[in-house]
Amino acid sequence: MTTIAGPVASTTTGEVVGDDNGRVTVWKGIRYGEAPTGALRWAAPVAAHDAVRDPDGVVRATSFGAAAPQPVNKVMPLGDGVRTDEDCLFLNVWRRSDAAEGRPVMVWLHGGAYTFGAASQAVYDGTSLVSTGDVVLVTINYRLGALGFLDLRSLPGGEEAEPNPALRDVLLALRWVQDNIRAFGGDPDRVTLFGESAGGGLVTALLATPSAAGLFHRAIAESAPASSMYGGARAATVASRFADEVGASRLDELRALPVETIVAAAARVYDAVPRERPGTLAFAPVVDGDLLPEHPITVLSEGRGLPVPLIIGTNRDEATLFRYMNSPLMPIGADAIEQMFTTMREEQPELPSPDLEQVLAAYTKVKRRSLGVGIARDIGFRMPTVWLASGHSSVAPTYLYRFDHATPLMNLTGIGAAHGAELAYVWGTLDAGAGPAFRLGGRRTAERISKRMQRRWTDFANGRPPGDDWPAYDTRSRTSLVIDTKDRVVENLDAALRTGWGDTVLSFR
Repeated sequence: MTTIAGPVASTTTGEVVGDDNGRVTVWKGIRYGEAPTGALRWAAPVAAHDAVRDPDGVVRATSFGAAAPQPVNKVMPLGDGVRTDEDCLFLNVWRRSDAAEGRPVMVWLHGGAYTFGAASQAVYDGTSLVSTGDVVLVTINYRLGALGFLDLRSLPGGEEAEPNPALRDVLLALRWVQDNIRAFGGDPDRVTLFGESAGGGLVTALLATPSAAGLFHRAIAESAPASSMYGGARAATVASRFADEVGASRLDELRALPVETIVAAAARVYDAVPRERPGTLAFAPVVDGDLLPEHPITVLSEGRGLPVPLIIGTNRDEATLFRYMNSPLMPIGADAIEQMFTTMREEQPELPSPDLEQVLAAYTKVKRRSLGVGIARDIGFRMPTVWLASGHSSVAPTYLYRFDHATPLMNLTGIGAAHGAELAYVWGTLDAGAGPAFRLGGRRTAERISKRMQRRWTDFANGRPPGDDWPAYDTRSRTSLVIDTKDRVVENLDAALRTGWGDTVLSFR
């Protein structure tokens, strides 16, 4: 009889063998869905039914699965030896080596503007998080870009396509967790869904997805672009633009295209759409009237989301990194901001859009050169987060934060607490996620902040409040936690912004 070296977990598709280094046990590259290729391209994913086995009958889960196809992005390396492939529906499970059974589960959704990224990125190494919080951690890959977010139903033959493939991928992964996580020491009745940027956007979308009920029991949304989702009319426009780029319009023709052609065309659309329509994304969840019946920002701001406890927040300087990278995603220039306001009035005539002068009054203490960055930050991230927290707090405990900490180098360069800056602190991966930021010092302070954030996040996953010093948000005191060298609780932190932007939810439909 063959001796199996490594920790074994029995899943619905067979036994999987991982690695254990004495501190953490990890299973990597577990297939949760069949390859979404051929007839499954732009279709609902199909649950995995088998995997490649060794002669001893087990599946080796010791290396990351392929990342979703995406343009090359040197700022976001996918991990050593990780390749991209349309066959990308894999997940990874981490736990402490000496973990007891029935531990709470945290399921991570990576960010990357719905176009980039993977669970294999070094910043998402789960060693520190599971060691600190005694949780079972699941990180997943899902379809990205055009393959994950195009709604092709408006094209010839498109009635066979399913909108929101990526959202369906995440739902399938959550069902896998329900069916399998006990074998890894996790409790399927205590699942916290968390994500950042696009991953945070998916969290907010799932909070407004009726079929997600019961698949997770708590949620954390970091820097979620909650209002940057769109409806059928704009989905059809993006689909038509994509079809023009590839020179094909029928669904069967699109399914026959090489994946490289799709990725290249999607990259051009990704770049063009926000330049033409500031404040919008080419690829994002679609309000399809079925899986996602209504716009999440509307549902959640009205207190109609899934009633699960929520941590939600943003970073103090969300937009600075986009300016530094000259990214088209954020409307920072004066012309782009003015065009964005015009678009809001045109697309939402039924809503009282704020006057630009009214909004500018909220930035009287902001230097003129930083004005565009502040407006972009707040319409893209902070205000949707505040609107969402206000509504969701009526149905479940909700905790609002702002991450303000920046190392001396990041402050000196003007980048500050930029988009994604909190990731290395949450994950305890300061070397991988923020290493260069410590060239002028600040490492010990960062380690202390990281330990506090990890404890807050994992206490929350364990069913406790995220710290005795952090009150739940309500629309009376509007209490936020400001995370910095020393955390502090501030009442009505966003008073000036709410006066300028108002309490009326804005979004691009």
